[in-house]
Amino acid sequence: MSIPPISEFTIRRNANAKSFQRGEAYYESGAVNVVTQRGHLLQAEVEGNEAKSYRVSLNFDSSELLSVNCTCAYNFDGWCKHIVATMLVCARQAENIEQRPTLEQLLDRLDHVQTQRLLQELVAEYPPLIEVIDRHVSWMTSPAPQQKTTKPVRYSAIDPAPFRRQVRQILRDAVRYFEEGCEEDPLCEELLSVVETAVDFSERGEGNNAIAILEAITSTCVENWDDVAEYGADNDEIARELNDAWCEAILTAELSLEEKVDVQVNLEAWQDEWNADFAMSLEALRQDWDYPPLVKILQGTTDIGVWEGEIPDYADDLALIRLKILERQERYQEYLYLAQAAGQNQQYLTMLGQLGRVEEAIEAAQTQMNSMEEAFALAKTLSGQGALQQALNIAQSGLNLPGNCQYHLGIWTSELAEELDNDEAALLAIQTAFQAKPSFFDYQKIEELAGENWEIIKTDLLQLIRSYEGWGTESIKVDIFLYEELIDDAIAIASELNSYYSELIHRVMNAAISHNPSWVIANARRRAEKIMDAGKAEYYKEAIEWLKKARAAYLESGKKADWLSYRDELMQTHARKRKLIGMFNEQGMK
Repeated sequence: MSIPPISEFTIRRNANAKSFQRGEAYYESGAVNVVTQRGHLLQAEVEGNEAKSYRVSLNFDSSELLSVNCTCAYNFDGWCKHIVATMLVCARQAENIEQRPTLEQLLDRLDHVQTQRLLQELVAEYPPLIEVIDRHVSWMTSPAPQQKTTKPVRYSAIDPAPFRRQVRQILRDAVRYFEEGCEEDPLCEELLSVVETAVDFSERGEGNNAIAILEAITSTCVENWDDVAEYGADNDEIARELNDAWCEAILTAELSLEEKVDVQVNLEAWQDEWNADFAMSLEALRQDWDYPPLVKILQGTTDIGVWEGEIPDYADDLALIRLKILERQERYQEYLYLAQAAGQNQQYLTMLGQLGRVEEAIEAAQTQMNSMEEAFALAKTLSGQGALQQALNIAQSGLNLPGNCQYHLGIWTSELAEELDNDEAALLAIQTAFQAKPSFFDYQKIEELAGENWEIIKTDLLQLIRSYEGWGTESIKVDIFLYEELIDDAIAIASELNSYYSELIHRVMNAAISHNPSWVIANARRRAEKIMDAGKAEYYKEAIEWLKKARAAYLESGKKADWLSYRDELMQTHARKRKLIGMFNEQGMK
């Protein structure tokens, strides 16, 4: 399978300016090694600051990227530099991607004896793998779940013991992490991975097996949580995910009355002992699919709400889980009835679109669409149905609604408008995106689309960028100001930055040397002297770099004598700092 087209436009959209710049430097230096593709998975090793290479993985289908991950610790805006570097290989050197067989293809080469030998060798090399194999063998060899009949299905056909062992091991490992003083502990992430296994069973319609797994996870957590709680671990996130998973499993399973009572007793006990909130799961157990208001709604015989009496805080979450199950079971009309009755506008509108009922979806959107998020979801659905102009109309309407996806909706709308040769709509949409999240790349795109109107639009954009106070926009502002040769604006920003932004400050100084050498001299001297006066030997290299800027500004302004006088003063003041003086002489600071 070929990788979906990856353009530099897409890469810049998903990375901030600094990550793209550094990622491109990594790409150009050849830091991306061993890029391999196995079916729908692409992996690369990228050399970084650590001895061990970082691993980047891309999952995709025939039309788009599904997920992008890197093993580095970057958790800021957009893709990290390692992902950017890998993406640039895909965009510029796709021929260098090595095609390798998928796991299925590899296993097809082995006979029964060879497969057993392979697993034995892998377990010998990675002993914890035996627990994973144990768990999966238990699933694979369990009898198939019984079909729905008038008789209740037994509680489950899966052995929960491997899951208990896995959860206990995760908790033991967490204690060890805490005792060793590790800053990052994978406790919650690993527990959620086990919970996801139960969700997978629910999604396959095996709710009884999902309940058996969840019972093993929950009971083991409750019984052993004190071991990690004394180190400050809290159960909020895992309990919340368990509540969702329990709810879906209960509504998927076939339980006898006796089994329902057992589940209720357990959930209530765990809720009290663990100080967790399983109210939604308990309500799902009580209502099941026989709750009178729900039955009427699914039959389309009433427009009254889903709840009798007071509506609980979790009402929306429960409705979404029910909708997920109805969609999975292809009960589309019941899905629409429930989505409309529960006020789930986004789900209602997008399902109409997915069913090809485009005109009906558009008509409903005129009265029911209340947010950018709803408009964005519907527009993407209509686009997927090939109704591009209708998708553009909905997206444009969404930009005038309240919401929190203004940037992403604006960019998506602009790109769709360009595809439809509607440059005016593309310009308005990208300007809306720029207002929410300015970027240098989008600034240049607006200039391209604006044509002869650029000077008028530019004035408004510069006014916006000067007043914009979003976190981490210093680099964006400097990029734009330097691009427009507004050196004084760039200087005003750089003057307020600490030396953590040295790369950005150096760029401003390079541009300002001929424009305002006095500022460069004063600013560079201040930063260098702070390091030298404190005797911070590990930062002497940075001090020398600041002094190079000061020297260049002195020479540019015809003040070589002043530079030499200042240089001699520094040499005398810091004469005992041999490392500094040595570096000073090596750099030829004359």
